[in-house]
Amino acid sequence: MTRAGSDDPLDDFDHRIVEVDGVAKTVHVIGSGPAVVVMPEMPGISPDVARLARWVRDAGFTVFVPSLFGVDGAYPTAEEGEAIVRRACVSAEFRVFAGGGTSPVGDWLRGLARVALDEAGGPGVGAIGLCFTGNFALTMALEPAVIAPVVNHPSLPLDAPGELELSAADAETLAERFRREDLQVLAYRFQGDRWCTGQRFAAYQRLLGDAFLGRVLPAETANPAPPPFFREVVGCAHSVVTAHFVDEAGHPTVRARDEILAFLTARLTPSASAPGRSRSGV
Repeated sequence: MTRAGSDDPLDDFDHRIVEVDGVAKTVHVIGSGPAVVVMPEMPGISPDVARLARWVRDAGFTVFVPSLFGVDGAYPTAEEGEAIVRRACVSAEFRVFAGGGTSPVGDWLRGLARVALDEAGGPGVGAIGLCFTGNFALTMALEPAVIAPVVNHPSLPLDAPGELELSAADAETLAERFRREDLQVLAYRFQGDRWCTGQRFAAYQRLLGDAFLGRVLPAETANPAPPPFFREVVGCAHSVVTAHFVDEAGHPTVRARDEILAFLTARLTPSASAPGRSRSGV
């Protein structure tokens, strides 16, 4: 079984153990400036996720990448990836199916946001979720430190394409905070994605109104040769800024990446806390 490319040793990251409420996890940290938490997509911190973290670093941020599942830095085979998904589906940290409400791992991630803000300073923290962790970027905004959430192709709950991985109480709290503090969430998916459907984006829109900045890219623009897990298990255009990214000038996925970086910069640099900033999404 061959891999899509070389694994990433992550040797330019600082590898730490971060404890929140008695729960310790490995977190890979890189860069300087305001903090952004970049969460892995299923099946782990792949070289593509590490590449995204480095782009965020290069834009002027301290990036915190928590290890939540999988083998850090690896391109897993399809079989290995499926095994990681199965373990996550039965883990007490994740509520994968409809009716489960907000995943408990969100409490730990919000604690990480507080740690990141204490270390990096600035007006607040950014959060980028991907696939399995896509909606976690939004639930992290239950923590006041998080002011710039980016939701990429959120796949949970797996069995309900039109629902959100949120309890009713958390959904109400988030909607009220977004209205009160004039926050926004930037979100991406490919058209025709069966894991992150138009129904799901419509549910976000109903919850957050104009604060939800949903972007839909044409499926035919996705990388046609993603790593094995995405080719054989995911089976559709899905990961906008990681596995299905196409590194060509002017490409829609490049424009998406650049919009994400501009969104983070507008909200996390010192001037972002000034009154009257734009609500254009960048």
